[in-house]
Amino acid sequence: MLYEVRLSISYSYQSPAAASRTLLRMTPRDLPDQQVTQSRIYSTPPPSFRISGRDFFGNITTELAHDMLLDRIEFLYEGRVQRYGEETTLDLSGPVSKLKAEIAASRSIAPDSPHHYLGPSTRVPEDPDIAAFARDVTDTDMSTLETLRAVCKAVHEGFDFDPDATHVGTTPSEAFSARRGVCQDFSHVAISALRSLGVPAAYVSGFLRTEPPEGQPRLEGADAMHAWVRAWCGQENGWIEFDPTNDVLVAGDHITVALGRDYSDVAPVKGTLRTVGDHMTAHAVDVVPIG
Repeated sequence: MLYEVRLSISYSYQSPAAASRTLLRMTPRDLPDQQVTQSRIYSTPPPSFRISGRDFFGNITTELAHDMLLDRIEFLYEGRVQRYGEETTLDLSGPVSKLKAEIAASRSIAPDSPHHYLGPSTRVPEDPDIAAFARDVTDTDMSTLETLRAVCKAVHEGFDFDPDATHVGTTPSEAFSARRGVCQDFSHVAISALRSLGVPAAYVSGFLRTEPPEGQPRLEGADAMHAWVRAWCGQENGWIEFDPTNDVLVAGDHITVALGRDYSDVAPVKGTLRTVGDHMTAHAVDVVPIG
C-alpha cells in the first residue's frame, strides 16, 4: 500500500524564544518492508542552517538552528511511503528459557543486536511490580513469540486508552499504577515486562493509517504519532513487532519512523532554546492510502 504522510508539530511561545537548536526524527525509514518514495522536511520560519544525518540506531535525523526571535515555529514532514508485508504468524521461536543462550551466542554489537535492548534504559528502568505482572500473564512453557503476544495482550486488556491520563514525561511505573495512558505508556510497560523476562525489547515510533479498511474498527492512536514494541524472538524469528495499544501484530497499517531503546531515543522533536513564560504545542498527523 502506498501512503501519503503529513506530520506537523508546532510550538507557540508566550514570550519570543531565541537561539533555538532542534533535532528532528520525523522522517520514515527505508526498510525491507517499507520504502520512502518522496520525502520533505522543513520548518516555518526557515532555519538559519540545517544538517541531515543518522543516529546510532539508523534513524534519520535533521538538525535545525534558528538564530532569530520566535513567537511560533512549525516543523513539517511530507512524503509518500510504500508499505509491504503481512502479519507474521509462523512461530519458529523457542522458549524464553533458552533465549539467554541464543543472546549470548550473538557476538554482534550492531544497532539491531539484541544486547542493546535487554537491560534498563533511560525511560524504562527496572520495576518489580511490572516484572511480577509479566510473570503472572506468561508461562515458562510459552515460546518467545507467544510470550510477546501474551504480554502485549495483557497490557491491552488491562489498560484503558486515555489521552488525558498521562503526559510525555509519565514513567512506566506511573502508567502501570494508573492502568491507563496512550501508546507511549502501553509500549513502555510492555517493554519493561518483556525485558524482565529476558526478552530483548525495543521501542518503535511511527504512524497508523487514519482510515481503516471497510468494515474494520478504527485503530487507537491514529491522530498522532504512534508507538509499538519490537521484540527479539531468537535467531529463527528475529525481530517481531507488536502493537499493544491495539493488540495486533504490526503489518501494513503501520509506518516506521524511528526505533530505539525507549522514547528518549526516538522523540520526534528534541532541542534547546532561550525563553520565559508558557508555551503551547500542537501535533497533527495525516496518513492517507493512495494506492
